[in-house]
Amino acid sequence: MDILNLIITAVWFIFPAYVANAVPVLFGKAFKGRWPMDFGKTWNKKPVLGKGKTWPGFFGGILIGTIVGILQGRILAGLLLSIGALVGDLVKSAAKRRFGIVSGKPWPIIDQLDFIIGALLFVSIVELPSIATIIIVLVLTPVFHVATNTIAYLLKIKKVWY
Repeated sequence: MDILNLIITAVWFIFPAYVANAVPVLFGKAFKGRWPMDFGKTWNKKPVLGKGKTWPGFFGGILIGTIVGILQGRILAGLLLSIGALVGDLVKSAAKRRFGIVSGKPWPIIDQLDFIIGALLFVSIVELPSIATIIIVLVLTPVFHVATNTIAYLLKIKKVWY
């Protein structure tokens, strides 16, 4: 299999996670940041997750990512990739708060791969990707992540480019 086919296969495999990870910002805007997942609670005087993690964003990401999986003919994989992507992002957000990194500030590489690691862990229950797919996804995701965030910033959907 040539490299272009490997890349297409890898992106197709992980695409529900990409969508699930991108959608919450849109739902957050639509619901004006209402209903934070941590209910505004703090732990050691720091937010548990931060106000950017909302229930509408979480469930909206799962819904739209799963729809992508359905369109691919991979219902369960689409659901697991979507849930895993968002859980991975939540775990990273909680870790950032514990390390004193405020919401919205970058945590290079971790910010780009958290959702992918979560997605790969969750989907591995039903669909194990090849090592080549995993490597390609881990290499390309940071590039795609920064590019899509920059576009969202330019469109005034996000407040920062990263």
